[in-house]
Amino acid sequence: MKYRNILIPAGCILTCTVLTVGTASSAKKNRIDDLKHLKNALLCEGEMIEADDIDGDGVVDIFDMVQLRQQILYSGEEKEDDFAAVSDNVKLVGRTLRKNDVTWLVQSGSAATFTVTGSSASVTLAGDASVSNGEDYRSRYAILVNGEVITDGVMSEKEKEIELFSGTTGRTAEITVIHLSEAANGAIGIKNIHTVSGAPKPVIPAPEKELKIEFIGDSITCAYGVEGKSAGESFKTTTENFMKSYAYLTAQLLDADYSAVSYSGHGIISGYTSGAKNTDQIVPKLYENTGNLPDYAHSWDFSASDNDVVVINLGTNDYSYLQKEPEGGSDEFVAGYVDFLGMVRKNNPKAYIICTMGTMGGNDVVYPLIEQAVKKFGDEKVSCYESAIQNMQLDGIGSDYHPSLATQQNSAYVLADKICHVLGVESSQIGLDVAADAEYKLVTDPDLGGSCYAYLNDYDKSFWLTNSAGGSAPEALEAVIAPVGLKNNGVYLLKFDWTAGAESEVPVIIRSGGKVIFEDVITCGAETIHFEKELKCPENCDAEIVFRIGGYDSGRFTIQNFRLIKTE
Repeated sequence: MKYRNILIPAGCILTCTVLTVGTASSAKKNRIDDLKHLKNALLCEGEMIEADDIDGDGVVDIFDMVQLRQQILYSGEEKEDDFAAVSDNVKLVGRTLRKNDVTWLVQSGSAATFTVTGSSASVTLAGDASVSNGEDYRSRYAILVNGEVITDGVMSEKEKEIELFSGTTGRTAEITVIHLSEAANGAIGIKNIHTVSGAPKPVIPAPEKELKIEFIGDSITCAYGVEGKSAGESFKTTTENFMKSYAYLTAQLLDADYSAVSYSGHGIISGYTSGAKNTDQIVPKLYENTGNLPDYAHSWDFSASDNDVVVINLGTNDYSYLQKEPEGGSDEFVAGYVDFLGMVRKNNPKAYIICTMGTMGGNDVVYPLIEQAVKKFGDEKVSCYESAIQNMQLDGIGSDYHPSLATQQNSAYVLADKICHVLGVESSQIGLDVAADAEYKLVTDPDLGGSCYAYLNDYDKSFWLTNSAGGSAPEALEAVIAPVGLKNNGVYLLKFDWTAGAESEVPVIIRSGGKVIFEDVITCGAETIHFEKELKCPENCDAEIVFRIGGYDSGRFTIQNFRLIKTE
């Protein structure tokens, strides 16, 4: 189903956050008039008003039409009923399995989403063998009502009923039941959805979205340890939260339906190992199944997926093997990756395939091999990019040195931009560090004298500058970060840490050609300061960021944690 979103202006005050259903004939007549008005607004045949936002989510779309129809048809003569979590009633997200009258949410992020109308509603969950695991190793789930989490916990019993809402008048709500932990540690079952309602169909599936993305990965995709307290904390399902994974966040940014196939410690030819090759934990063996545990190791029906994009984020665990076998292992990895691309292409014949790795390191060994495999596979709809290594100092760290939420979010911004590029649609670039791929260099003006030693630390992109002679003016020596593509009317946040060896005043300028877009002065003593300023670009351009460090003999300067983030 395709539909058009109409955004409510930011200044509007939305009042229709809870739907109360009336049964009088005059009320129904008014509601029918509202339905006609809403239909015309969606078709651009009439003026949109804030009352058209029936569900109060800030967007006028098909969801409002569905809820308004339910409100009109609501009879007021309520009855109790149970509904199965099957496609007639709910939208199934990700890899799920219907077994023994229970719908099992198997993979990370697998979910059921639906609209429910009634005076009260509840969902009954089922637990599998994982309920007998230790408390920190049971399957974790969340339930959302109108986008707000009402329950977040682990499944500790074989059956559990959870109230969605209750009252004396009818209401409509959007519901999501989602599996937050990974398939290797069990699944979450949905036994039924119970309603007390006078609506003709109290439970209906959420609409399908236009874009569908599949994510194939390891612990990074599972969001292993994203809620961990420190790098020294080991694996727990209670600190795994797929809603904080780059995969889920990317789908949210692009308003896409998604599916994930992800297993911690797994790779292409070898899982994580401290010695010999680990062939027990490789994703190609599992990709065509719903899950890896015996109860869920059923063949997956790819005809139901129809993915537009498939993202492969594997190779980090292979690195633990490849670094010990740099010769023969490299050829084996390339061959294994090519074979896996063939498997993915067979099951996703129309999809764009994007390959990446690097968030937790191993880029220097593994990523060039991925590039070789993509080139060897020879499919114009298969591409790759190198993920930036996590900045633990700036963005924090999760359990066992896994990515923090900040790192996962940064990865999502980059991936959303890459997906827009392959699909040929314009990227908003919101949240993107537009200077991430820029070159760091030192530029000298021979007419003004001055000399400087410059060193770039590739690991964290810290730029170290030591003047032996400052020259006759600040512009004698310029530390330049370029090129940086800026967009017309784009709003950006410029932020970095600056260290000087002594008191100094250093101009910082963003310019394009001879036009200055932004300028300020960094004033500091012999300590590190954090600089953060907002700027707006008046036009599309390729810009350069300039630090004028001339004029200081024996000056020492360091630029760290540099980012230019698009915010609007």
